[in-house]
Amino acid sequence: MASRIALLSFFAAVYGQQKGTYQTETHFTLTWQSCTAKGSCTTNSGGVVLDGNWRWTHGIGTSTNCYTGNTWDATLCPNDATCATNCALDGADYSGTYGITSSGSSLRLYFVTQSAQKNVGSRVYLLADNTHYKTFNLLNQEFTFDVDVSHLPCGLNGAVYFANLPADGGISSTNTAGAKYDTGSASNNANTGVANSISTAVTPHSCDTVTQTTCTGDACGGTYSASRYAGTCDPNGCDFNSYRMGNKTFYGPGLTVNTNAVFTVVTRFLTSTSTFNQIKRFYVQNGKVIPNSYSSISGVTGNSITTPFCTAQKPAFGDNTSFFKHGGLASMSAAFKSGMVLVLSIWDDYYANMLWLDSTYPVGSTAVGGPSGSCGTRSGVPADVEGSAAGAYVVYSNIKVGAINATYG
Repeated sequence: MASRIALLSFFAAVYGQQKGTYQTETHFTLTWQSCTAKGSCTTNSGGVVLDGNWRWTHGIGTSTNCYTGNTWDATLCPNDATCATNCALDGADYSGTYGITSSGSSLRLYFVTQSAQKNVGSRVYLLADNTHYKTFNLLNQEFTFDVDVSHLPCGLNGAVYFANLPADGGISSTNTAGAKYDTGSASNNANTGVANSISTAVTPHSCDTVTQTTCTGDACGGTYSASRYAGTCDPNGCDFNSYRMGNKTFYGPGLTVNTNAVFTVVTRFLTSTSTFNQIKRFYVQNGKVIPNSYSSISGVTGNSITTPFCTAQKPAFGDNTSFFKHGGLASMSAAFKSGMVLVLSIWDDYYANMLWLDSTYPVGSTAVGGPSGSCGTRSGVPADVEGSAAGAYVVYSNIKVGAINATYG
């Protein structure tokens, strides 16, 4: 997922950098809290902006699409520079077209929204003000939010993560849209939670640099490349999925973390001598603190993401070690220091039907680490879930960032 996001965001940044005028861009407000100690939190009024990849990209002063299906218009977009000059990203009708609503500290993202056209999924970024993303340095901090995933079945994903983006969205003389229309592009990201009602995973991804880089074709690596590991970022990450790590009764409907009800997710980003070295996760539900489950995989110990955990997990599962090639956890230190932007989304998976999250992947695998959830291997097909789960949604609320032990209870 990470590589696809970076690639698509790059397209938005390059090909549609002007502001459209057909739809006024009015951001929904979303409050969040910064905390210095338990019970000592300040409420901040922010906003959310829709990802540029969901927006209508059209010729400036015309309603001609710059992009239709999988093809760029040959006249408007014969090359990158001309396309950036000719094309505009338009404003968004957040609720009517994209199924995005907010109230106070709560944000609801609907999976399918039917207006003049059908929209599937969405991705939004937290804003500090109308033209800048809110950036966070999470080193030795904890991040907390409440979530309702009870309406996310097999094949859907409510994702919460932090990504490297320039605060202004890369605004310049050739990019007048900027963060207001989401024209930033990302490198490192830390998935604090990809989840549905069946499975969840925490997955940091490493990159060679925190600065934006360009690539073409298979050299980009990632999901849609013939050479998955060719890029400058690790496409797999180092993940902790309780089911995959051997505990099949920890997370899900009616289980220890009961996904039939709202629960709180607390994630700590810990350091040693200023270097990021651990992601520690736990949950709070019905007033009870629930530590993350422990690995029961032979040779892999612990219940948090650390370098020893990742070092043991990769060979145990037969996974590629690209995570270490691009710097591992230590590479995230520079990413956090440069500022990370909060991203919230809902999506389905046209490549692997989300089986890597909630089922067995690759299909038919009997290897340790193959099963990641209890969903069937025929589940999650987009053509199916976009019909059967059209009314699905996720609700994120009560977002807090602050000192260790300050954001919950």
